[in-house]
Amino acid sequence: MTVQALKKASASFDSARRDAAHFIDGAFTSGSTGKFWENRTPLDNSVIGRVPEGGKAEIDAACRAAKAALHGPWGKMTVVERTDILAKVADLIIARLEDFLAAECLDTGKPSSLARHLDIPRGAANFKMFADTVKNVSTETFVMPTPDGAGAINYGLRKPKGVIAVISPWNLPLLLMTWKVGPALACGNTVVVKPSEETPLTATLLGEVMNEAGVPKGVYNVVHGLGPNSAGEFLTQHPLVNGITFTGETRTGEAIMRQAALGIRQVSCELGGKNPALVFADADLDKAIEGVMRSCFANCGQVCLGTERVYVQRPIFDAFVARLKAGAESLKLGRPEDPSTTLGPLVSKEHREKVLSYYKKAAAEGATIVTGGGVPEMPAELADGAWIEPTIWTGLPDTSPIVNEEIFGPCCHIRPFDDEDEAVALANSTPYGLAASVWTENLARAHRVAAQMDVGICWVNSWFLRDLRTAFGGAKQSGIGREGGLHSLEFYTELTNVCVKL
Repeated sequence: MTVQALKKASASFDSARRDAAHFIDGAFTSGSTGKFWENRTPLDNSVIGRVPEGGKAEIDAACRAAKAALHGPWGKMTVVERTDILAKVADLIIARLEDFLAAECLDTGKPSSLARHLDIPRGAANFKMFADTVKNVSTETFVMPTPDGAGAINYGLRKPKGVIAVISPWNLPLLLMTWKVGPALACGNTVVVKPSEETPLTATLLGEVMNEAGVPKGVYNVVHGLGPNSAGEFLTQHPLVNGITFTGETRTGEAIMRQAALGIRQVSCELGGKNPALVFADADLDKAIEGVMRSCFANCGQVCLGTERVYVQRPIFDAFVARLKAGAESLKLGRPEDPSTTLGPLVSKEHREKVLSYYKKAAAEGATIVTGGGVPEMPAELADGAWIEPTIWTGLPDTSPIVNEEIFGPCCHIRPFDDEDEAVALANSTPYGLAASVWTENLARAHRVAAQMDVGICWVNSWFLRDLRTAFGGAKQSGIGREGGLHSLEFYTELTNVCVKL
């Protein structure tokens, strides 16, 4: 990138600094509470703008608008009309890629190269993929006998569930929010989105796209706020909400499920993880190092599917540790628009304190700190950001909090194993069950081990390779329900059987 292009990118980032707003019934508003908080970028802790805190009035207005839209133009559209609009939403996201890119990178600090090739394109693809899925879905039909011999025909109808509460996380704000909004709208529902308080900009910006694409007012609503005793809790408790979908930590998921019990609302939750990677001695070491590097350090370790536990077969353990150390130390921290940047900051200084507390625990427990373990020295203009060193440990016992609790930072603990049975036992020795990866060139072993992983998704010789039509979700304390392709329709629709006597 030339100096001129770098300056242009920086100017685009500066232009994205603005106040966020609620988006209710097709219009932007700051609400009635009079409460705001400062939105600070984790790059340098500078203020991007202000964010209004929504209260019960804003949630009620958004839910009522969403309910009305179900019976308005949106509810009267054919599937083709509705999905054509969603395809236009996807096209407009790509047309405004630079705007979304600047907003996403300012909110999260992630490298623009990552957001440009993952977050924004996937955010758009979620609308097109689910629009295509809904246009082509079929339901079951049965012909049954009757006592009089005339028979009967049974067929299924998929109908919208209603108003869907979407509570989305801060690590992949646009991607994970549209992963829920896309199928919800494609199925004919309406939504009220409560984005993370850390990353409000792209959800707000999407309101502009919805209006431009011709999405009727009330179909897509956004209310900013916090969780307990704020917009999040008010939304999950609202009587007009028919379903709740949430991505985030397990404790918050438990609280949402308790609130969803009032009124018997269905929930879909993708929750925490402590994901293992199993590297066998017969693995292609180059591929394994590249894959585990990404799974440990991509997005500064703030990926629900990321790896924090690495188990390596003993004959290659020392070589693997040395090469992963070299890889971690080659990562370049810097501004998002700099093309040489490969690692951004954590999402906030508050989150950095949490991650650093684990760095301190590891040191206190006597871990061997292979690399990292603290806060890096950054240029003066970035020194106040939420920067942290990518970190690798060895030598901790299996009972350590470092090995058992989700840290959500750029770090991993590497432990040797001797045989396949031990590797499987170690991988499954956690209350979580979101993802795993297996690295081996032995085809039989690959299938055998993958089948024994107590997780929602297991990769073999890859990581973060996703076909959006496949089932995605967690086992054990990593979630409930599945998303992706037809699996999303199980949550976002109600199935009615029609029985016709002949």
